[in-house]
This record gives sequence, C-alpha cells and structure tokens, in this order.
Amino acid sequence: MVALWLELVLRDALGLERSTLLLRVYLFLVGLGFFGWCWTHGGQTLGMRAWRLQLRRVDGQSLVWRTAVIRYVMAWVAWLPLGLGVLWSVLDARRRAWHDTLSGTEVILLPKTNVGNGLPTYEEENL
Repeated sequence: MVALWLELVLRDALGLERSTLLLRVYLFLVGLGFFGWCWTHGGQTLGMRAWRLQLRRVDGQSLVWRTAVIRYVMAWVAWLPLGLGVLWSVLDARRRAWHDTLSGTEVILLPKTNVGNGLPTYEEENL
C-alpha cells in the first residue's frame, strides 16, 4: 500500500500520466527489493518468522542477492502455468518448487524454542 501511495503521490506531483506497464515494473521491483532484502538478511520475511520457516541455499549458506533475484524471478515464472511450478513441490522428493530447484534454494522448518530459555526443543527439519 505504501508503494502504491508513493507512486500515486510522485506521479501526480510530477504531472505524469498513468502507465500500467510502468506501474507493473515498479511493483515488481518493489517486491524484489522486499523479498531480496529479507532473504539475504536472515532468510526470512515476517510471515516466514511466524511459521518458523527459513530460506537458504541447498549448501546451507545464506542467500546472496544473485540467488535472491533468480528465485524471485523464477517464482513468477512458476506461477504462470496455473501455479504448476509451485504445486510441483507436492511431487518433488525434497518438496521444492521450481523456483527453489532453479535457484538452488530450500525452505527449512526451524526448531521450536522454549520461550523462557531460547533452547531448541527438537532437531531442524527439512521441508
């Protein structure tokens, strides 16, 4: 909402005409910035934190921007054929969607922690 509000205010202030193509490109880049930053700084969005999910490379390392960009772009591609690239995760032995396979990433389930002492209560599980 903030991104759309900012676009509206700036476009009106500059007296520019509305362009659907430019708006789509702008929102694509805003999404890339948001997800890319979250994935490269801890591997989690706020929603992923709530569900104890973390994104990492298959070698266990944190994502770098190049990997985040590939995953983000491929996620859009995975949704295009009626979401088949995302539904593929049900059939994949490692439960990875197309964008995970193509970018060399995986989503893992982090261990539960006791609120009082912060210690894990069970081993990390792969999704």
